[in-house]
Amino acid sequence: MQALQETIRPSADLRNHYSEISKCCREKKEAVIITVNGRGDTVSLGYEEYQRMKSRIELLEILAEAEEDVNTGRIAPIEETFNDLRNILKSNQI
Repeated sequence: MQALQETIRPSADLRNHYSEISKCCREKKEAVIITVNGRGDTVSLGYEEYQRMKSRIELLEILAEAEEDVNTGRIAPIEETFNDLRNILKSNQI
Protein backbone atom coordinates (compact mmCIF):
# COMPACT_ATOMS: atom_id res chain seq x y z
CA MET A 1 0.00 0.00 0.00
CA GLN A 2 1.37 3.38 -1.00
CA ALA A 3 1.40 6.25 1.50
CA LEU A 4 -0.95 9.11 0.73
CA GLN A 5 1.01 12.14 -0.48
CA GLU A 6 0.30 15.41 1.28
CA THR A 7 0.54 19.06 0.29
CA ILE A 8 0.25 21.94 2.75
CA ARG A 9 -1.58 25.11 1.72
CA PRO A 10 -2.75 28.20 3.64
CA SER A 11 -6.50 28.72 4.06
CA ALA A 12 -6.42 31.74 1.72
CA ASP A 13 -5.61 29.33 -1.12
CA LEU A 14 -9.06 27.77 -0.77
CA ARG A 15 -10.58 31.03 -1.86
CA ASN A 16 -7.89 32.08 -4.34
CA HIS A 17 -6.82 28.74 -5.85
CA TYR A 18 -9.69 26.33 -5.26
CA SER A 19 -9.57 24.77 -8.74
CA GLU A 20 -5.84 24.10 -8.37
CA ILE A 21 -6.39 22.43 -4.97
CA SER A 22 -9.29 20.40 -6.33
CA LYS A 23 -7.22 19.23 -9.29
CA CYS A 24 -4.37 18.23 -6.98
CA CYS A 25 -6.77 16.14 -4.89
CA ARG A 26 -8.49 14.49 -7.84
CA GLU A 27 -5.70 13.95 -10.35
CA LYS A 28 -2.64 13.52 -8.15
CA LYS A 29 -4.68 11.77 -5.44
CA GLU A 30 -3.01 13.93 -2.80
CA ALA A 31 -4.37 15.08 0.51
CA VAL A 32 -4.19 18.86 0.84
CA ILE A 33 -3.72 20.05 4.40
CA ILE A 34 -5.23 23.49 4.90
CA THR A 35 -3.53 25.61 7.54
CA VAL A 36 -4.84 28.52 9.58
CA ASN A 37 -2.19 30.68 11.25
CA GLY A 38 0.44 28.12 10.30
CA ARG A 39 -1.30 25.16 11.98
CA GLY A 40 -3.13 22.25 10.38
CA ASP A 41 -6.89 22.88 10.34
CA THR A 42 -8.62 20.71 7.73
CA VAL A 43 -7.78 18.21 5.04
CA SER A 44 -9.17 18.07 1.53
CA LEU A 45 -9.31 14.79 -0.41
CA GLY A 46 -10.66 13.83 -3.79
CA TYR A 47 -14.00 12.06 -3.55
CA GLU A 48 -12.64 8.74 -4.86
CA GLU A 49 -9.78 8.77 -2.35
CA TYR A 50 -12.23 9.61 0.44
CA GLN A 51 -14.44 6.64 -0.55
CA ARG A 52 -11.41 4.33 -0.72
CA MET A 53 -10.21 5.47 2.70
CA LYS A 54 -13.69 5.12 4.19
CA SER A 55 -13.99 1.56 2.81
CA ARG A 56 -10.63 0.61 4.31
CA ILE A 57 -11.65 1.94 7.72
CA GLU A 58 -14.95 0.06 7.61
CA LEU A 59 -13.14 -3.16 6.68
CA LEU A 60 -10.62 -2.70 9.49
CA GLU A 61 -13.48 -2.19 11.96
CA ILE A 62 -15.15 -5.42 10.79
CA LEU A 63 -11.86 -7.31 11.08
CA ALA A 64 -11.28 -5.91 14.59
CA GLU A 65 -14.76 -7.08 15.63
CA ALA A 66 -14.08 -10.53 14.17
CA GLU A 67 -10.76 -10.74 15.98
CA GLU A 68 -12.49 -9.78 19.23
CA ASP A 69 -15.09 -12.51 18.62
CA VAL A 70 -12.33 -15.09 18.18
CA ASN A 71 -10.46 -13.88 21.27
CA THR A 72 -13.59 -14.06 23.43
CA GLY A 73 -14.72 -17.44 22.08
CA ARG A 74 -17.78 -16.18 20.20
CA ILE A 75 -17.25 -18.55 17.30
CA ALA A 76 -19.16 -21.41 15.68
CA PRO A 77 -18.17 -24.21 13.31
CA ILE A 78 -18.32 -23.10 9.67
CA GLU A 79 -20.87 -25.77 8.74
CA GLU A 80 -23.23 -24.48 11.44
CA THR A 81 -22.78 -20.93 10.19
CA PHE A 82 -23.55 -21.88 6.59
CA ASN A 83 -26.61 -23.87 7.67
CA ASP A 84 -27.87 -20.83 9.58
CA LEU A 85 -27.33 -18.64 6.51
CA ARG A 86 -29.15 -21.14 4.26
CA ASN A 87 -32.11 -21.21 6.65
CA ILE A 88 -32.26 -17.42 6.74
CA LEU A 89 -32.19 -17.23 2.94
CA LYS A 90 -34.90 -19.92 2.62
CA SER A 91 -37.17 -18.17 5.13
CA ASN A 92 -36.85 -14.87 3.22
CA GLN A 93 -38.04 -16.45 -0.06
CA ILE A 94 -41.66 -15.94 -1.00
